[in-house]
Amino acid sequence: MNDVSLKKDNLLLGKVPQVTIFFWIIKIMATTVGETAADFLNFNLNWGLTSTSLLMAVLLLVVLFFQIRCEKYIPSLYWLAVVLISVVGTLVTDNLVDNLGMALSTATIIFTIALLATFAAWYASEKSLSIHSINTRKRELFYWLTILFTFALGTAAGDLMAEGLNLGYALSAIIFAALIGAVALAFFRFKLHGVFAFWFAYVLTRPFGASVGDYLSQPQDEGGLGLGSTVTSMAFLIIILCLVIYLTKSRVDELKIPQNPEL
Repeated sequence: MNDVSLKKDNLLLGKVPQVTIFFWIIKIMATTVGETAADFLNFNLNWGLTSTSLLMAVLLLVVLFFQIRCEKYIPSLYWLAVVLISVVGTLVTDNLVDNLGMALSTATIIFTIALLATFAAWYASEKSLSIHSINTRKRELFYWLTILFTFALGTAAGDLMAEGLNLGYALSAIIFAALIGAVALAFFRFKLHGVFAFWFAYVLTRPFGASVGDYLSQPQDEGGLGLGSTVTSMAFLIIILCLVIYLTKSRVDELKIPQNPEL
């Protein structure tokens, strides 16, 4: 693909990154930031859950507007959208649980249904769930809606495991890491379908990252290391920033969309 992406009949080429090790590292760190940054804004800055949710939702909509309008994958813009959608996904679940009193198990079921319904609508409309087929605005809208529900579901599932079932943050992180490892093994060793493996792993990285974030930031008497949400958020944001700068310069994760896209 050339530096200037081609646009014809509403086609947008190269709007998402190639799935590399950098993709998964930044994605997991973004999920951790989503958990800790939401806590930082809500509690440390005393903005409150409602004000924090409204502000982050507006910021997300602004960034998504530019992301969808641009003609090609821009690492800084794409990953900023992912970080913000991670925060908003966390806040959506927090609002349902903390403000409306919904049980974590109920929230997990609701977001599972919402995610499956989005997948069904996406496939019915486009006949593919592959990220290698994100070359129209409609498909990109399905893509971002799916990601929002994966973050909301991951938050609910992670909190359900760690807090609802009293497994603790460390054990929850280990369980989700083992599940991710099992998906990777099934994909590389037993030829699990690529699209299914990708989205299954994508969902699992959210509760894994959230559990890691809570383990690092929460007080020791609550099962964490006590680093605090400020330190944890800043450390991971700096790492994400360094990786995004590298990807912007190296362009190693630019996606080349084939004629018949399959993951």
